[in-house]
Amino acid sequence: QVQLVESGGGLVQPGGSLRLSCAASGSRFSVMGWYRQPLGKQRELVATITTTGNTNYADSVKGRFTISRDNAKNTVYLQMNSLKPEDTAVYYCNAGIYGMYYWGKGTLVTVSS
Repeated sequence: QVQLVESGGGLVQPGGSLRLSCAASGSRFSVMGWYRQPLGKQRELVATITTTGNTNYADSVKGRFTISRDNAKNTVYLQMNSLKPEDTAVYYCNAGIYGMYYWGKGTLVTVSS
C-alpha cells in the first residue's frame, strides 16, 4: 500500500526558510514532487524530480526553492528560502510510477509577519 507522509510545514516570517520532507512507502517512484494549493485557489505545480535527478520548477519558485531526493530513503525534500506571503498554501507531496500518481495529505505552510 502506497503512503506519502509530509512533514516540516509551519508558520514562518517573510524572508525565512522551511524544509519540507515527504517519506514514501509501498513503491519506488520514478518521479516525486511537490504541489501547493493556496486557500480558494487551484492546486499548482511547485517542483518535481526524477530518480536520475532531473528537476522542474514553477517559475514563481525558481531560485528560491530547491527539490532533492534520497532514493535510498525513498524521501523527497523541498528546501524553501526567501519565503513570501504568496507562498502560503497547503503543500502536497506527489509521487508517480508507471502512469499512476499518488498524493500525500498535505502540510500547511504559512508565511506571515
